[in-house]
Amino acid sequence: MPLTTFLQAAGSGSLLMTILPFGLIIVIFYFFIIRPQNKKQKETEKMIAAVKKGDKVVTIGGIHGVVSSTKEQTVIVKVDDDAKIEFSRSAIASVVTDKVEKPVKSDKKIAKAEEPAAAAETGAAEAPAAEENK
Repeated sequence: MPLTTFLQAAGSGSLLMTILPFGLIIVIFYFFIIRPQNKKQKETEKMIAAVKKGDKVVTIGGIHGVVSSTKEQTVIVKVDDDAKIEFSRSAIASVVTDKVEKPVKSDKKIAKAEEPAAAAETGAAEAPAAEENK
């Protein structure tokens, strides 16, 4: 009898060892695939809802233009002086933002840092040339 009891206990343990990897895989899929996709979808929905007149946009077809007017489900994009195209809001891939570069205040510090590096490069280049002349 003790042998059958042992086999029954081993059977329930192997069931746990069978289910555990599947549960682990589901948790990994959730954190690495499902959750990031949901976050990205929410960000895209916010971006599309925030499109307004004057925004520069790129469509999923690669057309660049400026939004001239918006409707509930569509957006009219001006792609040239006389050409306007009406797109579904879901066809907008991204809103283009022009990044303004800030001027570097410490130009003198950068120039001073570059001088020793330039001197080291020329000095290294001159050393092999001096050896060849000997």
